[in-house]
Amino acid sequence: MSKIDLVRKEMMEALKNKDTVRKEALSLLLSSLKAVAKDKNADLSEEEENAIVLKEIKQTKETMDSAPESRTDIIDECKARLAVLSEFAPKSMDEQEIKAVIEKVLHDLGFQTPTVKEKGIIMKNLMPLVKGKADTGLVNQILGEYLKA
Repeated sequence: MSKIDLVRKEMMEALKNKDTVRKEALSLLLSSLKAVAKDKNADLSEEEENAIVLKEIKQTKETMDSAPESRTDIIDECKARLAVLSEFAPKSMDEQEIKAVIEKVLHDLGFQTPTVKEKGIIMKNLMPLVKGKADTGLVNQILGEYLKA
């Protein structure tokens, strides 16, 4: 079942349960998914669907972070939306999984003690393996631990 169908089903259920907050969050996600599918003029792959969900989560976090502290209504709405969106987000890799991928890439490239100069080559090979599955900031931080000055 595609994410579009799943989100539509969940939205109808929220509508029946009169859960307006959930319904609104799902409605926004559904419209984003459908817009990209329409632009592409084809069904979305799982990676594309996950990228859209992660983009919506990122935008919601940015809205929440930029809202003044006095606007608790906006902050509460964003928190509720994040809770709904996170149900559809792909499982993120933890530190151990990221380290395993980094070590595999280093082994495949033949780097025993990689340096900062080789970071570009490593990232070029590493990012396709973790994109959409792990926080890029965390990946960058963990990779930094492996690099020698």
